[in-house]
Amino acid sequence: MSVVSNAQNTQLRMAVCGRCKAKHFLPGNLSPLETVPCSHEGCGHPVILPTRIQHFELREIVASGGMGTVYRAFDLNLQRMVGIKMLKREMADDPQVLDGFYKEARATAALNHTNIIHIYSFDEFEGAPYIVMELADHGSLDQWIERDGFVPELNVLDVGIKMSSALESALQRNLLHRDIKPGNILFDEYGEPKLVDFGLAKNTEAADEYEAAIWGTPYYVAPEKIQRHGEDFLSDLYSLGGTLYHALTGHVPFEAETVEEVVAGHVHTPLTPPNLVRPEISQRTSDALVRAMAKHPQERFPSYGDFRMELEASRSELLVRTFQAQARAESRARASAKSAKSSWWKR
Repeated sequence: MSVVSNAQNTQLRMAVCGRCKAKHFLPGNLSPLETVPCSHEGCGHPVILPTRIQHFELREIVASGGMGTVYRAFDLNLQRMVGIKMLKREMADDPQVLDGFYKEARATAALNHTNIIHIYSFDEFEGAPYIVMELADHGSLDQWIERDGFVPELNVLDVGIKMSSALESALQRNLLHRDIKPGNILFDEYGEPKLVDFGLAKNTEAADEYEAAIWGTPYYVAPEKIQRHGEDFLSDLYSLGGTLYHALTGHVPFEAETVEEVVAGHVHTPLTPPNLVRPEISQRTSDALVRAMAKHPQERFPSYGDFRMELEASRSELLVRTFQAQARAESRARASAKSAKSSWWKR
């Protein structure tokens, strides 16, 4: 670890911004996990000094929100990078928040799927509980949409196929996710999507119990949850369909000025097919998302497997069309080059 001294012999230690990777030399007397804003070209991302917690060295902040912070850390025992999600100390005083954090750790740890974030351990640091998990620090589907406006159809189909498989795996353990949204789909260094945040997860046997609150994100919540008609895996399927719709079109399924109007849209407003928002979207993909987001659960795909197979079929068709278009373009280019060569010889 780099250490330098200034004129007053105050030790400075090197820290790295988790967003722009700029290097900083910070006072070595900062409190553990105390943050300083990155000053590189107005980045402003919080920066910390490397901090040792048990056999983990927390090096950078990946993301920070109202409830907690995710750190990029190094496991000194196993010599690998991991993610550490730490609940803010003030949030640990809220029994409901704390219960959700414990639930997230237990629920996710019970699952074993390539596209569900892996949980390694759970512990506490100075009153703040934290989860040690697989590192997925290459952005979220939400950030992809925000950066590019929309996500290419082939990528959306790939995410949909893998999330369907992940949710099917969770369902086999009688678990509903209940908060599928672009922000809960992260990517690792290989571009593999990972489903995260099982804090609202619920056992399927308890899913029909009445709840005063509607859990989930308004832009993707299923109509039956809004109407308090209970929920099952088809509610998660609807939310997945809404998530893919947003990624594909760049627009949430129902846009309105207030949350109340958005929620009402899920129940009463007919869904605009994706290919009417962006005409270049294939008919088969558009039809699949419209069916996944049918108002009545019984009109949706009967299983994740059926939805996944339809997405796979659409992906195959799209790949064939892409290949054929490329072949035609190459053929035209060769013909044009041959014609140009022939004209040159005639001169």
